[in-house]
Amino acid sequence: MQLRRRSAAMTGASTTATAAALTATLGLAAASWVVAVRQMNGMDMGVATRLGSFAFFAVLWVVMMAAMMLPGAAPAVLRRVHASGRVRAVPLFVGSYLAVWALVGVAVYALYRPHGSFAAGVVVIAAGAYEFTPLKRRFRRRCRESVRSGLEFGLCCVGSSIGLMLMLVAVSVMSVTWMCVIAVLVVAQKLLPAKAAIDVPLAVAITGLGILIVLAPSSVPGLTPPM
Repeated sequence: MQLRRRSAAMTGASTTATAAALTATLGLAAASWVVAVRQMNGMDMGVATRLGSFAFFAVLWVVMMAAMMLPGAAPAVLRRVHASGRVRAVPLFVGSYLAVWALVGVAVYALYRPHGSFAAGVVVIAAGAYEFTPLKRRFRRRCRESVRSGLEFGLCCVGSSIGLMLMLVAVSVMSVTWMCVIAVLVVAQKLLPAKAAIDVPLAVAITGLGILIVLAPSSVPGLTPPM
């Protein structure tokens, strides 16, 4: 009887920890969406978008990554809680995960310049081509497996989603609309099993969008600022 009670108590504690971790992760993502949308208001200038100061962009980029990436990272967070048995593992896991994306943001700020539609189209075509590669599939598979730390999970997810994120940067890094589109794709790829029937058409569609941007940029809404 005592063993049964202890088992029930452990099960209850695990359920509570899981619920708390999930609530905290999704709550942070939701709050980040609110902040990101407010801060990005009026900044979308398509391929001519400017990033502002480094401090401003660095903070906004981390907020954007929290909004876009944490919903898809929720299963990994829960696996970490189950492995450690403690909710206290969540801040370190999430923090180190976002730190990886923060480093990506530093690289984006260093390399990004307002550009033309041709450059944007080339990047989008490259992003579509990356979706076909074994490297993409490998990183995507690793995102769905158990990992030891948020740092390791972050590196795997950067490898899986870097093409989509470069696509966002190319077409308009401050566009809430494109941010939503890329976020949906990222979450879907993290949560859904890989299937050629879905993945191949998506890669073809991204590549096709890049070609359209190169050939007829005016047909893509929001790509260039209004005259």
